[in-house]
Amino acid sequence: MLRAFIFSIFCSALSAGTLTLEIEHRSGKERLQLSSLRYQNGSETFSVSRLAYLLSEFALQKVDGSWVTLANQFAYLDVSKHRTSLTLKEVPPGSYQAVRYSLGVPKKENHADPASLVAKHPLNPNLNQLHWDWTGGYIFLALEGRYRKANQELSGFVYHLANDQNLSRTSLPARFTIKSHTVIGLVFDLESLLTRPRAISFQKDGHSTHSHPGDPIASALVANLQSTISLRGVFYPDGTPTTEQVKPKYLPKTFTPFPFKMSKRFPRPHLPMDNPLLAERVELGKKLFFDPILSGDRNVSCASCHLPEKAFSDPRAISRGVAGAKGNRNSMPLFNLAWKSSFFWDGRAGTLREQVLLPIEDHREMAAGMPEILTRLQNSESYRLAFSRAFAPAAITAEKLSLALENYLLTLTSYDSKFDRAMSGKAELTASEKRGMELFFTEYEPRSGRMGADCFHCHGGANFSDHQFHNNGLKPSHDLGRAVITGKQSDRLLFSTPSLRNLTLTAPYMHDGRFKTLAEVIAHYNGPMHRSITLDPNLAKHPKTGIQLSVEDQKALVDFLKSLSEIEGKN
Repeated sequence: MLRAFIFSIFCSALSAGTLTLEIEHRSGKERLQLSSLRYQNGSETFSVSRLAYLLSEFALQKVDGSWVTLANQFAYLDVSKHRTSLTLKEVPPGSYQAVRYSLGVPKKENHADPASLVAKHPLNPNLNQLHWDWTGGYIFLALEGRYRKANQELSGFVYHLANDQNLSRTSLPARFTIKSHTVIGLVFDLESLLTRPRAISFQKDGHSTHSHPGDPIASALVANLQSTISLRGVFYPDGTPTTEQVKPKYLPKTFTPFPFKMSKRFPRPHLPMDNPLLAERVELGKKLFFDPILSGDRNVSCASCHLPEKAFSDPRAISRGVAGAKGNRNSMPLFNLAWKSSFFWDGRAGTLREQVLLPIEDHREMAAGMPEILTRLQNSESYRLAFSRAFAPAAITAEKLSLALENYLLTLTSYDSKFDRAMSGKAELTASEKRGMELFFTEYEPRSGRMGADCFHCHGGANFSDHQFHNNGLKPSHDLGRAVITGKQSDRLLFSTPSLRNLTLTAPYMHDGRFKTLAEVIAHYNGPMHRSITLDPNLAKHPKTGIQLSVEDQKALVDFLKSLSEIEGKN
């Protein structure tokens, strides 16, 4: 009997299928194009810079009317990151007539500790950037963009749907059969979300909402969600989705695992599976980082522009390389890199191992040729031994050089500031720091009587950064930011959002080091700023005169920001 029972479970698992939902995002009949000021919402012309949302509580209705619940399956969709499909697993075979889902996260998961989730889990805050940070709870849907007022003035809108009461369940009629793999095509219509059955005007109803109880915009969004997603078709492709197992590269016969240290309050990062942290690689990477052997004239090391005592940043406004060659940006701090998915101010490197090699051959930085560097390392007995301990086989290559540096840099973590200790009950923030924290995490939304500093939109999460690219209203220079890499007009003046940790160590501030003090930084965000077509919606929605915080509140913000620093840098 027991064998038969086990066999039946085994056969059932083998016969279970997968269901993929592919979602096409449109506005009316037109495919949605981000950052394009081309869509009409009544008399308002608008663009969308961000459309991201979470789905949960999936269920399928059989032809007999009963429902099959697919427990503990969640999805994170984000148009800007090309996350427009999701796959539901372990779906019982059979014929179905409807799909049910909820936009949002159920109460239990909404208030659970997200730090326990694996790196690629849809609800991991570091992946989705849709969590309310230290106050708990997820943003169910984020819709952000810009619009032109009747007087042609450009402004921004930020609609964030959240809170338990706004969990929105929807059912879609769809006849399909689950065999091995089935695909259902859906359409997410932005026009419906803003107009049917309740029309929302950015200018008349408000250009910002964060789902406070009784908020009319949030109520309209919930009502409109019922007509937002529709069926496009059902498909039966051959084969089933497969995932390739990632194996460690050049693993030596003997090695010592290196522990990755982080706070239990941090979301789990996605550490590279093909380059596991090994003590031998970390030691080699550290040696390379501080050795000028990697530069053309043997006088400049990585540490020359990334000083350990300055949280691995550069106290010079503009960093300098071999023979004093001047770059055009300030060197970014190097800590908590495990949570990042792009590198440099303009995001030109998609991986840390790619990033570490670019400065070596840049004529304004280390100005060395890679063949020459590899020859130098190969001619060094100490480096030959170090590479043989860290990798197999022993040949020194550019790839192994990058993997060693990546290993070391991943160990540079920062999570023990006064703020962190206060959140753990081991320290107490001053009254001024508490006021600054309140301002930091409160939106500027006069419509609902909230007059905060609105910092958390771009500087949220455990790392106080969304690791995305924003135009933060700086007066432009010759540097066009991310647009230099992508060639897109919509990326003009966009730069990577740095972490706000260790700010007392990482002055000067901004990509070109134009601000020497935190007071100058706060003054920039507090008053008028340069307004352009790419100004971030969270700033564009503010008055032209700025948010006009009092002198006391500006000081409180500075005091709070100082609490995010560790006492001294690490190496």
